Parts: sequence; structure tokens; C-alpha cells
Amino acid sequence: MAKDFETMEDSNRSSNPSIHDVSNPSRRLLLQSGAMGAMAALLAPLAACSSVGPFAAGPKLGFQGIAIGDGDKLVVPDGYVATAIAAWGEPVGIPGNMPPFKFDASNTAAEQAVQMGMHHDGMEYFPLNGSSTHGLMALNHEYTDDGLLHVGGFAGLTAEKAKKAQNAHGLTVYEIALRDGAWQMVRPSRYARRFTMDAPFSVGGPAAGHAMMQTAADPAGRTVLGTLNNCAASQTPWGTYLSGEENFMFYFSGGDNVSAHHRRWGMRKDGAYGWEKFDTRFDAARNPNEPNRFGWVVEVDPMDPTSTPVKRTALGRAAHEGAWVGVTKDGRAVVYSGEDARFEYIYKFVSRDKIAPGGARANRELLDHGILYVARFDADGNGRWLPLVHGQGPLTAANGFADQGEVVIKARQASDLLQATKMDRPEWLSIDPHNGWVYCTLTNNSSRGQTNMPGVDAANPRANNVMGQIIRWKDAGDFDGATFQWNHLVLAGDPSNTRPESRGNIKCDIYACPDGICFDRRGVLWIQTDAAAAQMYQGELQRIGNNQMLACDPATGETRRFLTGPTNCEITGCTFTPDGRTLFINVQHPGETPSERSDPAAPTRYSNWPDYRPGGRPRSSSVVIRKRDGGVIGS
Repeated sequence: MAKDFETMEDSNRSSNPSIHDVSNPSRRLLLQSGAMGAMAALLAPLAACSSVGPFAAGPKLGFQGIAIGDGDKLVVPDGYVATAIAAWGEPVGIPGNMPPFKFDASNTAAEQAVQMGMHHDGMEYFPLNGSSTHGLMALNHEYTDDGLLHVGGFAGLTAEKAKKAQNAHGLTVYEIALRDGAWQMVRPSRYARRFTMDAPFSVGGPAAGHAMMQTAADPAGRTVLGTLNNCAASQTPWGTYLSGEENFMFYFSGGDNVSAHHRRWGMRKDGAYGWEKFDTRFDAARNPNEPNRFGWVVEVDPMDPTSTPVKRTALGRAAHEGAWVGVTKDGRAVVYSGEDARFEYIYKFVSRDKIAPGGARANRELLDHGILYVARFDADGNGRWLPLVHGQGPLTAANGFADQGEVVIKARQASDLLQATKMDRPEWLSIDPHNGWVYCTLTNNSSRGQTNMPGVDAANPRANNVMGQIIRWKDAGDFDGATFQWNHLVLAGDPSNTRPESRGNIKCDIYACPDGICFDRRGVLWIQTDAAAAQMYQGELQRIGNNQMLACDPATGETRRFLTGPTNCEITGCTFTPDGRTLFINVQHPGETPSERSDPAAPTRYSNWPDYRPGGRPRSSSVVIRKRDGGVIGS
């Protein structure tokens, strides 16, 4: 259900001016979505196959693009092999506690707590001793499909079902190795861990101990049980894992009198999962501060199985897709993030201190001290980072911000006051390792330009934006620059569509709804897509096919389709071994139904991937991809 909430949440009712309100009149006219000539001009650069921006010639895409996908199968180019591994329900390898997966969904909540969670998302490979054949995998589990998870599905929800759903969320660390030519999970493993809704997380940064973080169960406001709706992920230069808590608010029941603060974050009267019936933490009417304890970027040290993960509140509270780190010339960390919700914001955090040698232990508090900013994209191709600092500008006690802790807890409200740019669902980000440009997918926003909704602007130039785009920027001078230049890499779409706003300007293989992205070391940008089951194979997406993964030369905008997934899945997660010869991705929710909750009586109605087992059920799974000749992926 959570993925559907990404398209449903629309909580920003601030009166920020659009870019048109602050830019020059001729520019405003050029960008009005109703002007056909303006749309043609916007699409022209890529349509004419010219180079995009001040970029050197990119690396060659050394494979033949594959056809648009259909059917319940995963396809890669000739010369490549793709193998499913670490599917939902597989034991993660905790010594002495490795219950097998039961295809009839009869695993207990206790068993699920030590098995791979559901709906794999962001992931990162951490080499052991620098190895490209032996390492650890850290992995997010975004949400659950209760129709697949339980015998009898969501109907007749019980405390046991609610606990099992909680245990299928969270994070996993497991060990993996290339043995006899095949990657496999190493079980048992001293590194194997599951972080469920019972796992303790420390709170770091300005919200630690804050009054708005305190509950009856945690009066100190410094320890939170669990992490949920974890979406994208990244690896820090000091060897830790960053995971974003995304659509957390839909797990909470607000009752009849939802506060203005919680309404701004999308809280509703009833929770989507029913957990509040058995776990009072999720009854916000009784525990109004509990929702404030979610929506953070969490940091995990996968190499230390005794470590406690930390919620890094200095990075701001948001429906975080994820967080990605750049390093300034003087060695400080700069963390970029966005929140996957309509008309929300893009953020950047600049650490006060330099990254210290010595890995995770030497940088335990690095992300607790620094300055948080929110982005404003101006219509002339420039932009500014606006500081979210208590006492500066409108961020004062008089406006509802008593201190910096309240600023980061109410990051959306603070960004509203600063008149930051409302974006079309900022999802994954990635930083070009060769030139420092930062890329962000804006996956779609069908509410853009609708009645009583914000109109189009330079950064978000299409009304009823069902296709999405990829925006990029370069900070002035260094990653800590106060200003930036920006442009679009691409507007996704299908040139065969009638409506100009849905045609896009893709060069070569078409796609819609860009979501996951990552750069490899050669400078190839890998793009993954996430069109929802309710959208796919119809209307303006009818020729797009199954969700897919493409490789892009950012210098020219050329894209080639590299992978297509099984029916109704999302392609997500992207991580390489250090030698670039193995790529890991995730196939999330194969067989997703238009309602996003499966019929327990017909679990294989849409998909039976990857097992294709009689009496089975579709399972989210990681996929290992290698070239048959052992070469570098994409070369």
C-alpha cells in the first residue's frame, strides 16, 4: 500500500509562489504548459540528438538495447546472466535461527523476524577486505502486501498478523560470496541481522531528547523502536549505510482530531495497516509524538554486528526517499536528499566537521552537526540553497519554531516559510563521480497544474505530469556552495503520445516514471523505473511495457534498455562490486495488483516470479547480474 501513498500524498498547502511568480514575464510565457511552441522548444535539444550541457563525451554503452518488456519474466541483453537471490522469506543466516520459507504464507511472526523482509528496495554492497567476490549486503524492505504475507490475507487482522507485518519491514544485513561461479548467501553468518519494528535505534542530532520526541515509553526521547517504509539507500565514504524512512505517516491512526502539524505530514483518521489496534504506538491520538520519531535518515554500520543504528535528525525529517553523500575539497560531508511526495522538497546537509580517517567508529557524530538547506530552483537556470536554521529569517519561536530541534522535526513547515520549490516527487539522487553534477529523479505528479494545485514551473514544466523527468544541478565552487546551476537531463515519455506533455524528449529507448538511479565508476547513469500497476499498459503508458532499467550516457542523453522485469514489478536498488563486474538490483512486488493488496485466494494471478512454483506466490528478490565473459557491466 505504501507505494500507492507516494502518489496519493499531497499535504503541501503552503502559499509559496511558483517560479513563474518570481521570474521575468517572457520566461513565464515560454513555460506555460498550454503554449505548444514553448513545449516544442523545451523538447527540442534532445529530440535533435544534440549534446546536453557542458559535458565531455561519455563512456560507451557496450551492449545492444533490448526490447520493451512484457510477460512474467526478467530479461537482460545477450551475453549477460541474471540470477535471483535472497528472496523474501529466505533465512538471513542468524546462527541457530534459520527457519525456511513456507510458500503457503504460514511462517510465524517470530520466523519472519529472522527471514528476509518483504518488498526489497535500496541496497548496498560492502566488500569484506576490499573483495569483489565476498562482502555484506545491506538492504531495505519498503512495505508489505498483506494479501501475500498472511494465510487468509489482511482479512481478520490479528495481533500475530500485525506483528508479522512489522517484522517484514525494516532492514537486513546478510553475507554474500561468489563461490564456484555463482553468488550465494553465506549462512550462517556472524554479520547477519534484521532490524524490525522491535529493533532499538538511537537518536542523534538536534532532535535527540527534544520534547516533541518524548513518549511515555521513551521519556528521554533518545531511543526509537524500529524503522519503517525504508526506500532508497546509499553507502557513505566512511563505510556506513544510509536508509531513508519514506511514507511513515500512513502507518498511524490520527483519530477524529488530527493536529495541523500532523495534517501537514499527511496523517489521516485511520492507519492503512491497522497496527494501532494492537500496538498503541501507532495510535497518534494516544501517542501524538510517536510519528515525530519517524521520517529520518538512519545510519547503520553493517561491519559491526553489535552496533546500534542511529536516526540522524540533523538531516531533517521528511518522507525521505534516501540520502547521498558528496565530499567537499576540504573533506566535509554533504548529504543530498529528497522526499517522495507531491509538491515537496529537495534538501542538502553540510557537515560542520571533516570526515575523519578510521571509518565508521571515527565518524560516529559526523552527521549530527552541520547546516541543513532546502532548494529553490529559479527560472533562469540558477538556484539557491536556503538555510533551515533556527533564528534565521522566519524560523523563529513566533512562527512556531522554538529551537533547531523543532526546525528539523517540522522541516516541511520550515521549507514552506522559506518558499522553497515544490517538486514533482523527488526520488533517488546520484552524484556523477567525474564532474560533481547531482542528478535527481522526479518520478511523476499528475496533480501538477490541476484545479487548486500548483502550476507548472521551470523545474517541473509539465501539467498532469504522468511521465516524470530527471533534473540535475552543480553547486557553485564546491558541494557546499550556496548557489547552483541546473537543467534537465531528460523529460521521460513516449513520442507517440498525442498530448505534448507526455511525449518527453528521450533519445533512443523510451521509458516513464524514472525512480532509482546510480552512477557506475565509468560515469554511466543507470535509470530504473516505477510505473504503478494501476497505470501500466494503458493510456499514455500503454507502449512503455514492464518496468525496466536503462543505461544513459549523461553527455548525450542516449539511453539503452538493459533489463526488463516481470509483470507489474518495480525495478529498484542498484549496487556494484568494486571491480564493476557484478551488478545487484532488486525486483520489488512482482505481480503487484492495481489495489496493491493481493487476493490471498489467487496469489499468482499476475506473477509467480521468481520460483514459478505450483502453489507458490511471487516474491520480491535481489538479482545478481554478470557478463558471461566476466567483463565490466555495461562495457
